[in-house]
Amino acid sequence: MNKPALINTLPLHMTRYGPARLVYLVVALLFLSGCASQQEQDPDNESDSRKAAESNTALGLEYMNRGQYEVALGKLKKAIREDPDYAPGQTVIAVLYERIGEQELAGKHYKKAYDADPKNGDVNNNFGVYLCQTGKEKQAIEHFLKALDDPFYSSPSIALTNAGSCALGNDDYAMADEYLRRALKIEPDLPDALMNMSKLNFEQKNYLGARAFMQRYEASTDHNAETLLLAYKIEIASNNNRTANTYKLMLESNFPESTQTAEVRRLSGR
Repeated sequence: MNKPALINTLPLHMTRYGPARLVYLVVALLFLSGCASQQEQDPDNESDSRKAAESNTALGLEYMNRGQYEVALGKLKKAIREDPDYAPGQTVIAVLYERIGEQELAGKHYKKAYDADPKNGDVNNNFGVYLCQTGKEKQAIEHFLKALDDPFYSSPSIALTNAGSCALGNDDYAMADEYLRRALKIEPDLPDALMNMSKLNFEQKNYLGARAFMQRYEASTDHNAETLLLAYKIEIASNNNRTANTYKLMLESNFPESTQTAEVRRLSGR
């Protein structure tokens, strides 16, 4: 089974479906800036090194989101030299290392962020994503659940969706179902939870359930190539060839060069 789709502060390079990857890109600024707010100190007592770390982290994040990675890396290295215990600085440099393919360094800095602020919900969620993507599903889920213990963590539905997605990637369908349903109880229209529930039901050959969650997903956000492929497979498995062909045409029209379109053509015999 492919790696699970996880929601984080970063665009991961290995995901099951496109929507989660898009969510990473959209929420990166919100989550990373929010992470900084959770470590705020009294400005009168804040050390010069912490102020420098905050400033360089903000600059590094700005340059990173402009695609100026070399400049961003310099700012972020300066930030963590100024204050190695500033968790947002460690987090953002880990994000950057993910983007440039330095996975070992990314893991090192996610761990440093966790060591600096082990009760922080965002920090635990970030570290959990990294652990899940590197095959440490049990440890990852422990961190996702630990994120829920942070009273200031504003996105428990995200940590629960990640726990469910990670369990799904490990073929633990019962736990995946539990976590994803808990996420949807908090946020009924969360696209990634709906998408993963659709996939979970499809894997269990509950095609009616898979279609129902796919329809809820469609009502909450737009398709991309990978969810269109899943929707196509659900309809084919349900012997609903007319609707399946609609998804196939949508793929061919909107994503003609995608690997998903190629797979649909292979599955359909053309």
